[in-house]
Amino acid sequence: MGKFLSRLLRSKSSGQVAIMAGFLVAMVVAFQMLNPKFLGERNIPILLRQISPFIIAGIGQSYVLLTGNIDLSIGSVIGMSCMASATLMSVKGIDPLLASILAIALSLIVGLANGLLVSSCKLPPFIATLGTMTIARGIAQLVNNGKNTGPITKPLSATDAAQIEAFAQKAQKFASFFYYGKFGPLYYSLFIAIGIWAVFDFILSNTATGRHIYAVGSNAEAARMSGVNVEATVIKAYVISSFCAGIIGLIQCAQSGQGSMNAGTSYELYAVAASVIGGISTLGGQGILIGTVIGASIWAALANGLSLAKVPLALQNIIVGIIVIISVLSDVVIRRRHD
Repeated sequence: MGKFLSRLLRSKSSGQVAIMAGFLVAMVVAFQMLNPKFLGERNIPILLRQISPFIIAGIGQSYVLLTGNIDLSIGSVIGMSCMASATLMSVKGIDPLLASILAIALSLIVGLANGLLVSSCKLPPFIATLGTMTIARGIAQLVNNGKNTGPITKPLSATDAAQIEAFAQKAQKFASFFYYGKFGPLYYSLFIAIGIWAVFDFILSNTATGRHIYAVGSNAEAARMSGVNVEATVIKAYVISSFCAGIIGLIQCAQSGQGSMNAGTSYELYAVAASVIGGISTLGGQGILIGTVIGASIWAALANGLSLAKVPLALQNIIVGIIVIISVLSDVVIRRRHD
């Protein structure tokens, strides 16, 4: 804990992280005053489950932003993972574990393609990931012939009642692990998000890969001259982003119990918002993942609290958009002053 606090205090983004943490606390207090149900025993587990995919998406986007790039394909990769895993289960009757592995593998291929296009082919990250975003969404639409899948608990390939029952139990375990299951009052998806944060925060703060990511984002040419493999570092960041998106796709598949072609819509926005609100610099090389967790928590708490307060959806979008713009603007202003 002492080492973690020391690293937090040394970070250039520690000021914004502290401000956003204070804002989160104030926002929670305000929403609780508006509606006592906000911190009720029924809403807290639901709120934490809502935060989980935002944390995971934010972590993936944070890795890419730290290299000075951006990933617009996150939402489409989520949709592709959701549709691919659901189709394999509901149509082909493939074991949920194997279907999950194959969906993640497909997601990693997109991440690899993103990294190669940006680092080796020198395409602007906006253009490269815009292209793969469209391709991944097309694959999501193609895998089940342009329509949502049936229930993952009832595979079309099953031929008898015993086979259907056996597969249904496996599918229910899949849904329980990724979405509906609980440990005490908390849903498993929260622990998945915490586990992903712990692993990737360790990588970022304690390994050569993490140091290289910060170095590339700060000054790619200086990093190259210091012996850093810039191309490999960028590829790793994009692969991690797609891995996180693939996991969210499985969560959304478990949540709905089927594959939806609309899965993952707008998640590229959610991922950027969680990152920049939490102090990850859009210019690269600056930020820590605990800030992303705070940013994701602010995003989810805003959505939940504003809904409980019966604020119209249009106004919710305006409020969140303003917060994102202010966060990015403050980052740009601070970086220019330091430069």
